[in-house]
Amino acid sequence: MKLEPSKLASYNLRAKVATLLTHIQSGESLSNLLDDYISKVNDKDRALFHELTLCTLRHWHALKAATLPLLKKDLENPTVEAVLYLGIYQLIYTRIPAHASISETVEAVKQLGFSPLSGVVNAILRLVSRDLESFRKTLNKAHGLPSWLYKKIKKDWPDYTPELFNALKESAPLTLRINQQKITRNQYLELLNQLDIQARACEFSDVGTQLLSPQVIPKLPGFKDGYFSVQDEHAQLCNQLLKNLDITTVVDACAAPGGKTTHLVEQFKIKKLLAIDSSESRLKKVEDNLSRLDLYHMDTEIKLIHTDATQWQTTEKVDLILLDAPCSATGVIRRHPDIRLLRKSSDIQQTIDIQKNIINNMWQQLSIGGHLLYITCSILKAENEHQMEDFFSKNQNAKEVKIPTDWGIEQKYGKQLLPKTHHGDGFYYCLIQKQA
Repeated sequence: MKLEPSKLASYNLRAKVATLLTHIQSGESLSNLLDDYISKVNDKDRALFHELTLCTLRHWHALKAATLPLLKKDLENPTVEAVLYLGIYQLIYTRIPAHASISETVEAVKQLGFSPLSGVVNAILRLVSRDLESFRKTLNKAHGLPSWLYKKIKKDWPDYTPELFNALKESAPLTLRINQQKITRNQYLELLNQLDIQARACEFSDVGTQLLSPQVIPKLPGFKDGYFSVQDEHAQLCNQLLKNLDITTVVDACAAPGGKTTHLVEQFKIKKLLAIDSSESRLKKVEDNLSRLDLYHMDTEIKLIHTDATQWQTTEKVDLILLDAPCSATGVIRRHPDIRLLRKSSDIQQTIDIQKNIINNMWQQLSIGGHLLYITCSILKAENEHQMEDFFSKNQNAKEVKIPTDWGIEQKYGKQLLPKTHHGDGFYYCLIQKQA
């Protein structure tokens, strides 16, 4: 289903949102589509477009569960289904007047070519509008996840529900990592304060700054000058786990889009850094971030390598491998709510197998005495603790290096960070040393 710019231009805002939601239902990624869609929305409507899109996705499964009893039969129409959920979200969670929400949503159904179903949508929205408090309570009680994921998380983290499910329903905070090569965190906080932009220092990351109100990133002070990167606080903790890397050779496997690559160069005097990734276009983002942050002038020799991490072979001594492995991304579902629709239960085993292949190949490239830091943005134990249990059982020359930090939940191997309200996303870290 291709984007049709000329047709999209004639749609009202709800029809545009519904078109994007329909693409996502068919398996396309929000991150690949959002900028293109927003560029075709009037400036004054962009914030609302963004909210309606992300929040409808965030509440998708709860909206679906609340809607099913209201339907006499299945709509069997993904586009109208998206419009209906969008309409209910507006009624319950926004300050848009009910009459405007309903009329604009019903008009969207007609514009999208499904006029025969506009009466059904109108009737359901009016029914919801007459009992908003009851529907709001129903949605607030729902976990908002696909049933397979709900079951896996409940099994893995029985002591951390329902707070974990509540956290996953919320939007994630906007967090910056301050580039110490350019400015200190205190100096940047003062700069924000002078512009009346509310922010605070992060609790665990000593270079993290959390913004307390929505901001347009390129308009923040120092963006073009490389004062900061946008990076979740828990993702920033990676560098706290590493020894002094001066005059060492480091491989950042699966490096794109470059958050950890750039952080390494900012903090350490590394002799050589090899950033590898299987996506050429995403590797270009690593290059762009290195350039914006003005890190190419540093003493580190940086090489960007387009290659498959399951096959890549080195010809030199490697002291550290940073492996931010492909995963289900269940730990960052707050930032990427389309994961609720895109990820399937059957994907997990396939992802585990890919991780295993990458780990096994990367382990062969690591020098004796060197370290491998295994990272995922998942909260599923199968990709994290259990993956490491399997690795250690098969590699007698691997020794876990315990992570002595105040943050994270101690696992048999490694530490797990869970998404937390007003704090960072779900990340897993395990540091391993290669023995003789």
